[in-house]
Amino acid sequence: MDTTTASFATNRDAMHERLRALESVLDDARGGGGERYVERHHERGKLLARERVELLLDEDAPFLELQPFMAWGTDFLVGASVVTGIGTIEGVECAVLAHDPTVRGGASNPYTLRKVLRIAEIARENRLPLINLVESGGADLPTQLEIFIPGGRMFRDLTQLSAMGIPTVAIVFGNSTAGGAYVPGMCDYTVFVKGAAKVFLGGPPLVRMATGEESGDEELGGAEMHSRTSGLSDFLAEDERDALRIGRDVVRHLNRRKRGPGRRVPAHDVAPPARDPEDLLGIVSADLKVPFDTRELLRHVVDGSVYDEFKPAYGTSLSTGWAEIHGYPVGILASIQGVLFSEEAQKAAQFIQLANQKDVPLVFVHNTTGFMVGKEYEQGGIIKHGAQFINAVSNSTVPHLGVVVGASYGAANYAMSGRAYAPRFLFSWPSAVSSVMGPDQLAGVLSLVARQAAEARGKPFDEELDARTKAAVAGKITAEQVALMTSGRGYDDGIIDPRDTRTVLGLCLSACDGAPIAGADGFGVFRT
Repeated sequence: MDTTTASFATNRDAMHERLRALESVLDDARGGGGERYVERHHERGKLLARERVELLLDEDAPFLELQPFMAWGTDFLVGASVVTGIGTIEGVECAVLAHDPTVRGGASNPYTLRKVLRIAEIARENRLPLINLVESGGADLPTQLEIFIPGGRMFRDLTQLSAMGIPTVAIVFGNSTAGGAYVPGMCDYTVFVKGAAKVFLGGPPLVRMATGEESGDEELGGAEMHSRTSGLSDFLAEDERDALRIGRDVVRHLNRRKRGPGRRVPAHDVAPPARDPEDLLGIVSADLKVPFDTRELLRHVVDGSVYDEFKPAYGTSLSTGWAEIHGYPVGILASIQGVLFSEEAQKAAQFIQLANQKDVPLVFVHNTTGFMVGKEYEQGGIIKHGAQFINAVSNSTVPHLGVVVGASYGAANYAMSGRAYAPRFLFSWPSAVSSVMGPDQLAGVLSLVARQAAEARGKPFDEELDARTKAAVAGKITAEQVALMTSGRGYDDGIIDPRDTRTVLGLCLSACDGAPIAGADGFGVFRT
């Protein structure tokens, strides 16, 4: 790779521009409900959600924040009023969920629910203790239709985690009312902040309306009452910092041990890549129609830049091979030239079986426009070969990690273990685009269908209207396929700076190592 070319500089500049735009969105998410509400929260002596997370984690420990762009492009604030991620507490990797009370009192909207369910899923799959930093007014009532019924799964998840021996902890800083009262109610360990925590199924106004009973916050659901009378609180904290200290003590005494095989190479012997991660900014073409070789990307990510390619001369639009990332063994499937043919699909199916045979996680690097179409390829069995690929992905039981660096279109998104195929973790680069097909192709297909319909009816075809319609459709799909749009709906776990790819994958592999890693005992029928 020549980093001195004009094309490399163009690619790098385009990526920098995308990163600046993302940073602006992240600033909005970090700002919570806005300066007014943040100031009022601080004036009450309370910590912000991210401040609570920072004090909870080990000093200088990384925090892999997940889905920070959730709700972008919707009527709700970016971040969906909750912070989620993975961090280390007393040397133990934990999943962390923190309500942001500066956003509508921490109330849960439909996108909050998606985010909460996702972090619970991550805790379950990777056997990570789930730490809840609670201060929420419950459901966002105007959107109750979208969250009340499916929202019950939040509590089901907590009880199932407990049954699996995965610890759950609730540190309650303020309101946890109505259905939210069941969060501490269903966690293994609870910490309540004196004079601040309020946990009740119905607050004083509701109780007065329902029963005529007059009661105050403290006697109805205060921290001291629950610590001395109801027994809902296990630990009574003097203030927020004390609550976080107690939470750390709880984790320290969990006696957690990872159940995975661990690193193949000890951490102190891991060789960093031989390539400068800064150069990752110039690899992806500014115009995704211009091909680029994702193997260059891998050399900046894998240990020692050593990538042992499997079947390199066969099915050359998809690279498969073995490597280590931060000492963890991985199998890699990386799209090279966009279109997938039968050869690529068959190679991928075999490679996935091999990875499952030796219990090795798989990393999928997306840059594909889909499977090839046309008479020659249909007659050659592209459907059944693509089905083999998807069958292998669907039934593979080793952890899947994905990074969408370019295009991820059509059925190739499924074959490359897109969100619908339950990868353990999936991230996007700022350059990522995903949709059923490219904007021009989709607009063109609709145009051809309209033209054929007009001919069938014997009516003249309006070329001017067709041109306007095609432009409008292409513009709509172009806007809908960008990384921010898909990330805003929770279709990935976040958009990452390309230079952080190795670190993010390393943190995810470490999290995956919390659970046993075992390949599939069998696969479905492979049509031949």
